[in-house]
Amino acid sequence: MDLSHVPAAHEKGWYLALMAPNTKGPNYAWLDPSRLYCHPQALQDCVADLLQPFQGDPIDLVAGIDAMGFILGAAVAVALRKGFLAIRKAGHLCVETLSEPYTDYSGREKVMEVRTDTVSPGLRVLLVDQWVETGGTMRAAIRLVERLGGVVAGVAAVCMEDSEGARWIRERYKCAHCVPPRLQPRFDRHQTGWE
Repeated sequence: MDLSHVPAAHEKGWYLALMAPNTKGPNYAWLDPSRLYCHPQALQDCVADLLQPFQGDPIDLVAGIDAMGFILGAAVAVALRKGFLAIRKAGHLCVETLSEPYTDYSGREKVMEVRTDTVSPGLRVLLVDQWVETGGTMRAAIRLVERLGGVVAGVAAVCMEDSEGARWIRERYKCAHCVPPRLQPRFDRHQTGWE
């Protein structure tokens, strides 16, 4: 799909094809959203689709997860006219932080951290990331917000796979993602199916 083309039909997820193709092979379950973010209408529609379930909900702050969640999270924060908090992989912040270990989608043990002076008790935080594959990264971000006394107002991602971790998140938090049910099998682990 051309970066200037906008299809006449603007159904939910029309912009997902911009992430194709996955040229790295079957070990890469996700697709790269860079082209989606470069297309002005696609980015606007993606943000609108993510925010639709949260219309009227109280949200005080948007937090994006390192690293691709920074782009989408910042766009969501601007659309909501809210501030933006970066939740980082350990070692990148030069201030006092709270840390949380987690296992990422590849099975590697990592640590996520956040500034201790950004989330106050009762603050309602919308968590945003590019992709929720196994849920490990998002669950670490959830734990950080809640350990600081914040309330997770919701979870938003371009895609939430049908995995045990993503199901755990969906059962406990209000969620939004951009993949229509008929396309979901294409986005689940190792089933990208885009050509």
